[in-house]
Amino acid sequence: MNHTRRTLFTGALLLGAALATGSAAAQNERSFSQNELVTSGHQFFGNVSRGFALTVEEAVRRWGEPNGYVLGQEASGAFVGGLRYGEGTLFTRNAGDRKVFWQGPSVGFDFGGDGARTMMLVYNLPSVRALYQRFAGVDGSVYFVGGFGFTALTAEGVMVVPIRTGVGWRLGVNLGYLKFTPEATWNPF
Repeated sequence: MNHTRRTLFTGALLLGAALATGSAAAQNERSFSQNELVTSGHQFFGNVSRGFALTVEEAVRRWGEPNGYVLGQEASGAFVGGLRYGEGTLFTRNAGDRKVFWQGPSVGFDFGGDGARTMMLVYNLPSVRALYQRFAGVDGSVYFVGGFGFTALTAEGVMVVPIRTGVGWRLGVNLGYLKFTPEATWNPF
């Protein structure tokens, strides 16, 4: 009887360990590792040095591995009120690659203009459709690491972390949002 209990207990432990390992492996298959993000970013941004790797490392340290990311370009300009427009490709493990567009207004103590290449890390994305909404944030809460800046925007449990580098000059703090759409539009609202 003792031998049967011990065998059942051992079997239950092994089954539990196998399920936990399988669950962790499934999670890793759905998310993108820091090394994958850095490699993809280096291919997209070109020879951008250690600053990009440090920025991705900091984002992954804060929020973990994303289950999607966007690579694209954007342009913005502001004088008290501002606008931002961009386009790129959303990469996911389970839904493939999709073309996405984003636009958004901002208001605050802000002026200047810039053009940027952008990588956006996307967290907790249950489906591609969940990206097509407005993500709010304070764009002045940008962290600069090695020439790259990032901030976090959220909506309904999904978080987008844009990492930008580019040319131009824009200074200030503003409130705004990014609206993602499957097709290009000039309407930022």
